[in-house]
This record gives sequence, structure tokens and C-alpha cells, in this order.
Amino acid sequence: MARRKSHSPGWLFCVGLALALVLAGCGSGAGEAVRLDGRTMGTTWSVTYSPAGGAPPAESVREALQARLDGVNASMSTYRDDSEITRFNGAPVGEWFTVSEAFLTVLGAALDIGARSEGAYDVTVAPLVDLWGFGPGAGAGGVPDAAAIAALRPQVGQRYLEIDRAASRVRKTRAVSVDFSSIAKGYAVDELARYLLGQQIADFLVEVGGEMRLSGSSPRGDAWRIAVEQPTAGARAPAVALRPGDAAVATSGDYRNFFEMDGRRYSHSIDPRSGYPVAHDLVSVTVVADTAMVADAWATALEVLGAEDAMRVANAQALAVYFIRRQGDDFVASHSASFAPYLEGPDGATTQGQGAPER
Repeated sequence: MARRKSHSPGWLFCVGLALALVLAGCGSGAGEAVRLDGRTMGTTWSVTYSPAGGAPPAESVREALQARLDGVNASMSTYRDDSEITRFNGAPVGEWFTVSEAFLTVLGAALDIGARSEGAYDVTVAPLVDLWGFGPGAGAGGVPDAAAIAALRPQVGQRYLEIDRAASRVRKTRAVSVDFSSIAKGYAVDELARYLLGQQIADFLVEVGGEMRLSGSSPRGDAWRIAVEQPTAGARAPAVALRPGDAAVATSGDYRNFFEMDGRRYSHSIDPRSGYPVAHDLVSVTVVADTAMVADAWATALEVLGAEDAMRVANAQALAVYFIRRQGDDFVASHSASFAPYLEGPDGATTQGQGAPER
């Protein structure tokens, strides 16, 4: 059996795929932009901002941003033996475990989205992700047999997690393992945005591994414009242009993180309800939300749901979502009602109303 992987090992198994094309980020206008970048969580980060009066020197900003990213990594990386999440996963069943405010915030958001997504999102899916070869404890390779999947399914279920918010502690009532890979990048983006706003820097774009948060104006002095990537493996091209305003954008898809065996593709997106990778024609989901943490998690949840259920849930939850489906050799796009204001028309203006499917 021949197995071909599309991805490199890294901290995050659900890779956000928003194309980091800043369509209005360069040129003359509002002033000289500062651009900073680095590495974190097995991926890259970048920040572009227009310095305000009294803002710290760029190198000080870089150090502060990296320190915040290092803090998120130290708390939420399942690739670190000493991280907060690894220590919680190793704690005894039934024992309360004191956690940081960041951990509590991310877990609370994850459990909320898990419930609102009809179980398509579950941060205890880690054992199944490992079994399929997409996590830090990657399996031996190949497609696991049904018995192995069935044996792990009792170890998956967010209902086995309890939060005591008043005491900032968490416990598990069954031997489950938590994985924040599909939400921590978004939280990290929000952390960087909070720092910049605290320094009176209001015009910026923050990006970590493809998840973004935008605020104010681009360095050219007009609204930020970004592109969603066309879901073609081995190529990068824009599918649609957006004007998100002051918002966060995250994309999840199956076209860069998968393996192939015997002519069949197995996606990194594992459905916690079945234990198997998703197998449908929804290849890209882009979410615009107030925070990158929420956008990040919802993009994963909706990708797992599949096109029809995802559209139903998105509209019921008033989520702004852009979908791309693969139909034969073509891609067909559609969007929820709440996404329409972010789409850019041919004249550069944003559109209104729910669009028909596009080819």
C-alpha cells in the first residue's frame, strides 16, 4: 500500500488556509509600515502595522509579540512535554487541575462551539487524530482498522470535561486528552492584536499560520483587502477578495493536509462523531468573526459538517462563512447570509445580499 503525505509534521493539525495576500498593504499613503515576522507553533507569524505617535520601537514590539506567542505555545502545545495542556492530559481522572486564564478561555470557547456545532467540533478528538497520523503521537502509518478506531472512540467526548470557572480549574471524568490545535492559533492572533491595541496601534494586520486579525486601515490609507485561497493542492491563487473591516478571518480546508493511499485521499479533518476523516465535497471554509479564536474553531467545525449541514448551521448561528465545494474538475462557491457584506464586487465595493452559487 502506497501512502503519500501532503503535509510536513508540525504543531497544528488543522491548518488555516486563508491566503495571506494583502491586496492593499503596500504603496504610498498613510505612512511607512512596520513589518515583523517570525516562527511559532510549527508555523510562521507576521504583523504589519502603521506606527502611532508614542508607539514603542519596532524591535521592542517584536520582542513583546514573540513573548506572547511563546506563552501561548508553553500553555497549549501538545508537542511540548512541559506545556500546560500536556500536564493536564496526564493528570489523573477526576482530579481538579488548576489552569491559566488563557487555557480556561480557550477551553470554554471550544466547548461552546462544540455544543453549537452539533458535535462536529470536539477538542478531545486527539486520540483519533494521532491514530490517523496527524498529531504529535502519530500512528504507525496507513489506514487504521475499524477495531482500532472503535477502541478509541470511548476516549473522545467533551462531555467528559468539567470546568470550575470560579476556581480556575478543570477536570476530566474519563481518560480524555485535550488538543487546542484547531483554536490556539486563533487565540494567539487575538493576543497579538490585544497587545497592539494596548500600545495605541490601531492600524494593523496580524497573521499566524494563515489565521488573521485586521484593524483600521492598511499602510496605503484605505481598507484592508485580503484574498481567500483557491483550494488547489500544489498551487496558490486567490479565489475571492474580501474587505473584512475590523474583524478576524480563518480558513480550514482539506487540500494541503492529507495523505493518499491506494488512490484514495484521507483528510486531516477527523469527524469526532464517527472517528473517520471527512469524505465530502466541501474543500474550503472561510469564517469572518469578531475574534480569530472563534473564527478558527468554527472553520474547523463547519469543514467537518459538510456543505449542506454547514450552511444550515452557519445561517442558524448567524455566522459569516464562505464555502468552496469541489464538483468534478470545478469549484463552486457559496456563502451564508451574514457573509455578503464582506465580499468585494468588481468595482472594489462590498456587495450586499446573499449571493447565488458561483463557478
